[in-house]
Amino acid sequence: MLITQFSKVITVEFNPGIGIEPIYNLQNFRYSNDVFGPENIEYRNLDEIRQSLLDPNCTGPEIVYAIAMDVGKEKDREALIKRDLLFGVVSYAAGKIGREPVRSQGHVHAVSKSCGSSTPEVYEIWDGEAFIYMQETTDDTPGRCYAVYAKAGDVVIVPPYWAHMTVNANPNKPMTFGALCVRDYGYVYDGVRKHHGLAWFPLINEKGQITWVKNDSYITDSLIVAVAREYKEFKIDARVPIYTQFENDPDKFLFVSNPYLVNNLWNKFEP
Repeated sequence: MLITQFSKVITVEFNPGIGIEPIYNLQNFRYSNDVFGPENIEYRNLDEIRQSLLDPNCTGPEIVYAIAMDVGKEKDREALIKRDLLFGVVSYAAGKIGREPVRSQGHVHAVSKSCGSSTPEVYEIWDGEAFIYMQETTDDTPGRCYAVYAKAGDVVIVPPYWAHMTVNANPNKPMTFGALCVRDYGYVYDGVRKHHGLAWFPLINEKGQITWVKNDSYITDSLIVAVAREYKEFKIDARVPIYTQFENDPDKFLFVSNPYLVNNLWNKFEP
């Protein structure tokens, strides 16, 4: 897949199996003729996430990331709606926000009216590198904390009720990912904002590498830094884009909109 940034042709690292292209210099997206998506892109500005940063007064890109929610191939629209599934695409800016990499503020998925539960999210990195950070709760004691590194083509699952954020792991270039979530998604920020962020802050050291520092608002000393793995227990094929897997078997991701279907997997889940 190719996109044009100014006059320079850039190769996007992973072909997601759906005709959506990030246009980085415009912080926008281009859809192919067989794909639907919003005309008005959502943006998250630096001012909107300041209270969750290590340094709320820092400088950085004004637009931190761009979001296109509810995208898909026209032929699949009815199948997605029938299963309460929504596909979204997000592009993160390059650069830094203070000493941190560009990232989201963090949230917990709200309880969905359609299934009566918080719901999971399935990430797939399309371009660049990311850390998907997650922790079990936003209580003073956050439980297990993970920072999962993912490169283009990798999949990461965030389970229901876990707080999480997305981090651009390479400050030298933008990052794009696709994700599957429930259609009536919602976010809860209360616990994150009460603690002025999640339990660990990502920092960029002098070598440009991501390190992690504890948020003293929480009681924890343990962070597990891991690499994205295969989710064979969810029958996800690591060699095939998740959108293509949905096309081939529309019921494969029903656990996203109805997490009760795989309660046994959440009880012992490890990112």
